Amino acid sequence: MTCKMMTSQGTRDYNEDSAAGVKADGDFCFIVADGLGGHGKGEVASGKVVEVFKREFKNIYENNKSFLKTAFESSQNEILAMQEAQRDNFSMKTTAVCLSIIGGNCQWGHIGDSRLYAFHKNKLALRTLDHSVPQMLVLSGDLKEKHMSNHPDRNRLLRVIGVEWDSPRYELSDEVPVADYQAFLLCTDGFWEFIAQKKICNFLKKSKTAEEWLALMETEVKKNGKGKDMDNYTAIAVML
Repeated sequence: MTCKMMTSQGTRDYNEDSAAGVKADGDFCFIVADGLGGHGKGEVASGKVVEVFKREFKNIYENNKSFLKTAFESSQNEILAMQEAQRDNFSMKTTAVCLSIIGGNCQWGHIGDSRLYAFHKNKLALRTLDHSVPQMLVLSGDLKEKHMSNHPDRNRLLRVIGVEWDSPRYELSDEVPVADYQAFLLCTDGFWEFIAQKKICNFLKKSKTAEEWLALMETEVKKNGKGKDMDNYTAIAVML
């Protein structure tokens, strides 16, 4: 397996994205988070999520709790506690997407519009569905998926970490054999909005390593984002 991570602030003053990869006893965890709030407050939230996921991943070897469920709920509780301590209920929110590969199986979870793409034989097998207004419009048939990136409500998220939940708002996949897939891409909206899914697949077909694949994708993102107000963008590429 090869993996590669990149992050950029784009044209913004702050980079509020955070990401990490963790390896333990031959198992892996990859996490990407896109902070919301501005003026660096989003960076605090996304950084806290990455910190919690890394901690909980290491803890799975000491207890039998569900890693992803525990990590998402601990992230939510700790960010809400930070908001209360700082009397700041309007900042420090974040999306999150995580992939775990444990014992030959993989599982992923997400909240917000940071995505996971899974590939098989150089074709897109699936991607997570955003918790956003444009995604809702696509699902209802009122918007074509190719127009999501340009929709005026593109940044309106329906679920994030850092807002009170009446019930869990994250989504978890089933646990499946990692051998069912060839590669994964985790990324924030600042990355996927400037690259078409067809291009992602074409670049995967041309690449022998995750580093090559991610380099091709980042070049495409930069090309399509040139002269535009580019958000922070972050991605992790994993090739099996």
